[in-house]
This record gives sequence, C-alpha cells and structure tokens, in this order.
Amino acid sequence: MLRVSPEHAMKQALEAGVRFFQYRNKSGTRKSIYETSLLLSRISRDARACFIVNDHADIAVAVDASGVHLGQDDLPIEYARKLLGKDRLIGISTHNLEQARTAEQQGADYLGFGPMFPTATKDAGRVQGIGNLAVIKQAVSIPVIAIGGITHDNVRDVMLNGADGVAVITAILAAPDIRQAAVQMVRIFADSRRETS
Repeated sequence: MLRVSPEHAMKQALEAGVRFFQYRNKSGTRKSIYETSLLLSRISRDARACFIVNDHADIAVAVDASGVHLGQDDLPIEYARKLLGKDRLIGISTHNLEQARTAEQQGADYLGFGPMFPTATKDAGRVQGIGNLAVIKQAVSIPVIAIGGITHDNVRDVMLNGADGVAVITAILAAPDIRQAAVQMVRIFADSRRETS
C-alpha cells in the first residue's frame, strides 16, 4: 500500500497539518522498526508533532517517542507504564465497552475504538459502527480515537458522533497525492470539530 517511504509520507502529512502520527509495522524486524521509528521520531520532534510507536514500548522509549499504542494482546498497561514513565502516552485498541472501561481503569491515556467500518488494513473483529462509538464516549472520560475504515466520506459522521480524533491509513496513504488527501481530511476534521464545539 505504501508507495513512498514512511518519512516521506510523514513529511507530506505534516505539511497538510497532521500533528499526530503512529508508526505501525507488523512484518518488519525489530531492528528495522527501531531504525524507522528513530527517524520518524526526529522528524516529528522537529515539527513539534506527536509520534507514537505501535506495539513496542521499549522501542518507543529508545527513540524518545511521545508514547506507544498497544493492542489487546500486547504488553499490559502497568508494565508499559513502568517502561515509559508517567510523561509518555499509552493508547489501547479496544473493540467493546468492557475493554474500553478496563483500559481507562488501568491508566490508558486514550483509546482507539473500532473498527467503525469494514477495513482490510487489520483484522480487528466485528464492525462496531457509529452507534457503539457514542456508547463508549459516554462510558469513559479519556479521549476516544475512532479506528477502522475511516474515509473522507464518513469522517464527518464519525466526528459528529463523539470521536476525539480518527486514525486513518488507506484514505491517505493509498491516495495518488498523499499531501492533498491529508489536506482534505484535516479540513473535514476541523470543520466537524467546529460543528460539535
């Protein structure tokens, strides 16, 4: 899917106004994930953007990332917190109300919740839909980032139903022009935030 290097994609998205990034690599070696994460961390730090490493709390610390994003089968939050300290972010992917409440109780700084819509990017289980997003938002007090199948066509509905942010991969990275796709997404996102404020 990614036709350009992660650092080029990040720079294009930064130019478009994106300020929160996650590096996700399920197939690379830990060394290659470390090396790419180190580069992305430096770029994001220079731009004063937030950079999150997916899955690997130790790599997040090693590259001085803003934090780590964990799945349900990754390192438990309490141990990730021991590695990261209190100042770095810990996000957790959740797929139901129980997981969301548990993540907040265990000290997560934010939730990823979904999938909102069908997605080929990852196997995240049953589609949760926008209705369940509203339920999660009422049940927790930490930010909720909507994940899974977010596009330019549905991001407004997701935001109007309470999401604090959205995680987007295909809608931007698979676009012919990454920067322009990111510009459009940022614009729709910002307009939706204004509608709900």
